[in-house]
Amino acid sequence: MIQRFTDLCVRYVERFMPDPYLFAVILTLVVVVMILLWVPGASGSGIIQSWYQGVWGTNNIFTFALQMVLILVSGYTLAEAPVVKKGLNWLASKPRNQVEGALLCFGAAAVANLLNWGLGLVVGALLGRRVFARLSNANFGYMIAAGYMGYMLWTNGLSSSIALANTDTTSKLNVIYTLTHQVVPLDLTILQPYSYVTVIVAVAALALLIWKMAPHETDDQVDREALLASEPAEAPRNEGPRTFADRLEGLWILNVALFLAGATFFVISGFALNISSMVMLFTILAAALHGTPIRFIRAFTEAAKTCGPLLLQYPLYGGIVGLLAYAPDTHTSPLQVIISSAIVAGASVATLPFLNFLGSIVISLFIPSGGGHWAVQGPIAVETALQMGQSSPAYLGKISMSVAAGEAVANMIQPFWLLPVLAIAKLNVRRVMGYTVAAFLVGFVIFGVAMLVVPYV
Repeated sequence: MIQRFTDLCVRYVERFMPDPYLFAVILTLVVVVMILLWVPGASGSGIIQSWYQGVWGTNNIFTFALQMVLILVSGYTLAEAPVVKKGLNWLASKPRNQVEGALLCFGAAAVANLLNWGLGLVVGALLGRRVFARLSNANFGYMIAAGYMGYMLWTNGLSSSIALANTDTTSKLNVIYTLTHQVVPLDLTILQPYSYVTVIVAVAALALLIWKMAPHETDDQVDREALLASEPAEAPRNEGPRTFADRLEGLWILNVALFLAGATFFVISGFALNISSMVMLFTILAAALHGTPIRFIRAFTEAAKTCGPLLLQYPLYGGIVGLLAYAPDTHTSPLQVIISSAIVAGASVATLPFLNFLGSIVISLFIPSGGGHWAVQGPIAVETALQMGQSSPAYLGKISMSVAAGEAVANMIQPFWLLPVLAIAKLNVRRVMGYTVAAFLVGFVIFGVAMLVVPYV
């Protein structure tokens, strides 16, 4: 039954799912129509101005987009270091068939995502390439999708942006502190039984799904040798005496100095884990493990070739964020407030987490960034809880995690975070998302039940 259902998902996705760029364009048009229908007084010029400000203007997400490009490129460069590549190749040589390979990709990505989401995206994709290249009867889309499914767990891990924001009184994303002047520690969010038990159940259910959905068709048209391309070659040496520039390019001590400087800052910062620190860690580790500066430069340059889709599409989501926040005057609510308020209308203490979960899935289709998403939905979710007399850090922590859970599940049907994975794998989204749609349904049931139970635990 699972096999038939997955085949159905794959067929329909391959038929109807557009390229992620067109998906972003269609979402933009949908938001424009919703504004015209639901935001009183909306004007064409105002809509265009808010869109421009989100794409290229003062509200753009260029910083975030560059962070995403760098975390992909630096992570890819790190994985291409000889010692890391050797380890990945050893691990990838263990599976004997595509099911074992897919489960290995999922397991490795799940563990990595619980540590850091950026690491999880890169590990799942790169391991999937190597596993597939060593199996003659395997489906590449299935293998990459299995690795990406581990990303569903990141909001319950150590890099959960919403849970971390709850602990930082200086963070602009700490909605709970802004409204209540209370801090919600991690032991009231990701370290609660409702969080880690849900993770355990989700891992078991997704592993079973991966086992049962294994396709029969293979990908013989994929160039397996290209997936196992050797690491960047050393710079060609001149026939004559080495020049000063040649010596600088081979001066390994420069890479060591970069590593020591970055490691020192990481210690001084209190081992802060965020997007920027992960970019730094990936970069300095890659520099150290590649040895010479020229080898590091060549690997980084090669990895940067995968970033075209990200540079093209991420700014469009900035435009969507700008549109969602558009209001013709100060007395009119923007679309993001209208949607969030409508979803939690009539909620009770028992149903608010589940309704927030549902609303989070809807909003994630338009704002797929965890932090940006919380900035939109968080104030309404917390205000609703306060109006019910629920101001305890424990309950507000549950509210924040209900929003995080919806964002995590929605990632299986929103291609925004799939883009780096597709760039590494060099695959079309239609080859992968048919499998992740099935994962979305499984995650929806597991996390949805958890959000129904969470008010009572």
